[in-house]
Amino acid sequence: MRIEPATALRGDLAVPGDKSISHRALLLAALADGDSEILGFGASEDTLSTAAAVRALGAEVVVEGDRVGVGGVGLRGLREPAGPLDCGNAGTLMRLLPGLLAGQAGRFELTGDESLSRRPMERIAEPLRALGARVETTDGHGPLVVEGGRPLRPIRWELPVASAQVKSCILLAGLYADGGPTTAVEPYPSRDHTERLLETAGARVRRKPREASVWPAERLRPLRLEVPGDFSSAAPFLLAATLLPGSELRLHGVGINPTRTGFLAVLERMGARVAHFNRRVVGGEPVADLEVQAAELVATEVRPEEVPALLDELPLFALAAAGARGESVVTGAQELRVKESDRLETVKDALRPLGVRIETRHDGLRVRGVPSRPKGGGVVDAAGDHRIAMLGAVAGLVSREGVELRDAESAAVSFPDFFAMLDSLALR
Repeated sequence: MRIEPATALRGDLAVPGDKSISHRALLLAALADGDSEILGFGASEDTLSTAAAVRALGAEVVVEGDRVGVGGVGLRGLREPAGPLDCGNAGTLMRLLPGLLAGQAGRFELTGDESLSRRPMERIAEPLRALGARVETTDGHGPLVVEGGRPLRPIRWELPVASAQVKSCILLAGLYADGGPTTAVEPYPSRDHTERLLETAGARVRRKPREASVWPAERLRPLRLEVPGDFSSAAPFLLAATLLPGSELRLHGVGINPTRTGFLAVLERMGARVAHFNRRVVGGEPVADLEVQAAELVATEVRPEEVPALLDELPLFALAAAGARGESVVTGAQELRVKESDRLETVKDALRPLGVRIETRHDGLRVRGVPSRPKGGGVVDAAGDHRIAMLGAVAGLVSREGVELRDAESAAVSFPDFFAMLDSLALR
């Protein structure tokens, strides 16, 4: 796919529903006593994998565009499926679902595509075993098998790396652990969507800045939920509008949960011009409309404690840093090496051919920025990673010569309409 340069980004946009929340809402709705309705569902390859897994486990799921109805089977009502559960490329599904399956009777095998099968899974297997569950991985990766229905005991587990997926798996298993609260402790706060949804469903939850606890539950109530717009889907548009002179863009209904919007905070620190309007609460989450205008940026440092709140957007930060005055540095981001790709290296490989001066280090990046449009003219290979596909598209828009984007279709993992929406706003 050829991405031509744009002169500006202008218009109004409502991005799809938050992918992280959509995954979690489906899983909890399946365990509820009764029927749930999810509005603003972020339909993508990843979230549809979760819908298919929930169906295979015995819950009724009807997806009609961005509306989803789920017939819950109760907290312990999931059934053993006829075969393996295919998680596709959805790391959230493969890491959260075992927490729920530990409380169900039966044997459950979870598989995934080649990319997902390379991602580390002992990080969820170890705390589940400490809870009393029987979990087997394949050399520390997927496929993995959960033998459910064993008695579980509460634990207090300290995560070596901040991870909302691992924390969520532990908390979901804690719903079945008799005898007291199950607690996950992190070195830095990660996104808290699971805790918020558990509270909405009636579970007893205690939240602190770096830890979360859940008590065993007898039942969960059905969800009547509206999902806010996905900040990670809004971020590429936010960056493009910031970098292209003359841009004026309005993003409507975007989730601004502070555990997710580290990229926005960093961009504003660099000089971005983003106004917040119509602040409100949707589905238990803070939401706002964002108005973005072009701005000149200055370099900054992203510290380890900031990384969890902008982990998915760090590839975009590298492009922002390329157009900023001075040298920017990211540290404490080694988790990017075990995403859909080694994102530290794929970001470097994507941006260097476009004229960006970028170096990787073991836990981050160093970018020497120039306050002008990058040359472009090269090839960006998304390498099966949806975040790199969107990075390549934005890089092409803000460059002088455009880019050739390979494997552009991988963006559909999280945002099927990304390119159509981007094209509708770009002035050329």
